[in-house]
Amino acid sequence: MAEFFSRLLAVFDINPEATKGLAEKQARVLGSPAEVAAEAEVVFACMPTIDSFHAIVSGPDGVLQGATQNNRMKTFVNLGTMGTEAVGQIEAIMNAKGIGMLDSPITGGVQRAWDGDITVVSSGPGEVFDQVEPFLQSFARDIHYVGDQIGQAQLVKICNNIMSFTNMVIASEAMVMAAKGGVDPEKALGVFNSGSGQNSATLTKIPNFILNRKFNMEAPMHIIEKDAMLWRMESERLETPQNVASATYQTMRQALAMGLGGGDYSEIIRVVERAADFELPKTRD
Repeated sequence: MAEFFSRLLAVFDINPEATKGLAEKQARVLGSPAEVAAEAEVVFACMPTIDSFHAIVSGPDGVLQGATQNNRMKTFVNLGTMGTEAVGQIEAIMNAKGIGMLDSPITGGVQRAWDGDITVVSSGPGEVFDQVEPFLQSFARDIHYVGDQIGQAQLVKICNNIMSFTNMVIASEAMVMAAKGGVDPEKALGVFNSGSGQNSATLTKIPNFILNRKFNMEAPMHIIEKDAMLWRMESERLETPQNVASATYQTMRQALAMGLGGGDYSEIIRVVERAADFELPKTRD
């Protein structure tokens, strides 16, 4: 199914390398979001920041320009983590234009995206979800429809993210403490992964990206910090507890203060290492 949809794709990315593989599969690579909306009735967008999200919708080359000029875009699907405020603003704009919208942030990481194995969290009108679901199935393994209101998917995705980030921070602290105390990191990790401390960081992130000191998750630290900031905003809006997650957020802020904002998220362990005055040894190639 993914190969079938690739022949029907009209795509744009500010980075030409990002669409190179799609061009080789007969997708049409266009010059702007407006050109995509001028050709496609269903438009998907996955942006790294809230500013870029607004720009590709309402900017001079945004999708609304293409939809207005040629009346092609009928449905807009957001795949990014933007928070409830931003998606609510875009929903209002789309509704005013008679364009349906589905909020469908994705989770799973870069490699799972390449494998067509990511998870999608969707919310919005049921009829729009029914229309879009076959397209989502072309690149996702699991699709969770969590409600008929735009923004509900954002909340679930943001909650998922802060749990994942907290797993990473606490696992980093535990690994550094065990290793500084003289325990082989691999043996400590083996205990964690067969015991009650097991989590996504101990299972994949630490063994695959930290113990080899490659720090190549392909998850930019500044994007992760943005997602944690969105959790903080939603928590304040809903007046829910922030105690544990606030510590995670402050660790990310420390990473930015150390100059790691342009680096990989897996380098969060450097914050723990600096505080402990100890570097986790490389145990894998």
